[in-house]
Amino acid sequence: MLLAKDGYDLILADVDAEKLQTAQAEIASQYPIKIQLIVKDLSQNNVAEQIFQALEGRTVDVLINNAGFGIFGSFHDTDWRREVDMLNLHVMTTTHLTKLVLKEMVARGSGKILNMSSLAAFQPGPLMSLYYASKAYILSFSEAIANELKGSGVTVTCLCPGQTNTCFQKVVSNGAASENKISFNIACPKKVAKYGYDAMQKGKVVAIPGNINKFLSKLPRFVSRRTATAVIRRIQEKNRRV
Repeated sequence: MLLAKDGYDLILADVDAEKLQTAQAEIASQYPIKIQLIVKDLSQNNVAEQIFQALEGRTVDVLINNAGFGIFGSFHDTDWRREVDMLNLHVMTTTHLTKLVLKEMVARGSGKILNMSSLAAFQPGPLMSLYYASKAYILSFSEAIANELKGSGVTVTCLCPGQTNTCFQKVVSNGAASENKISFNIACPKKVAKYGYDAMQKGKVVAIPGNINKFLSKLPRFVSRRTATAVIRRIQEKNRRV
């Protein structure tokens, strides 16, 4: 909606065709822009190349890598196939699509990229080990290429929200715990999106919405990693278990 409000044409990619069509109808009812839908499973191999080819040479001024999900449980018990999908989505698709779009952005000297990470990027996460690790990858990757792109006219922003009132809890808990049991500091998704969008437009590299989340992102600097890891485990056990 924020891009549409500013007059950008949109290319929306997702595995759920019905939800894409619903989003298209809602946006089109408010803003006179062009909207292209691409129905693809972003967790599959080489999907970034397929999406890029579907653009048919259209110029991409803004790329937002927003798709993601989490998996809860001890690493030795969790479903490896599901974890591969998550790693493909968070790491491979995000990285490959960024690379494909970035070459053209650099060549013309303009463009903006927004990658969705998480407050989870700043510390290890027992019981969601690969989710936390993949979000740390997105943060590190985004910061590194943002530095490489200084002076190019292209910016990279990494959005790192804390708990947000979305369907994430239901998905990560496989429906067992549909709501966050720790309700403290849960953000509005529209406010988080606006914060990230504004940070991207300003060319900010790391965007952490909320003063409490900013403080929590720095906490591992002041306590041992062992202590930080133990605290995160307690939070996960409280928040995710039935």
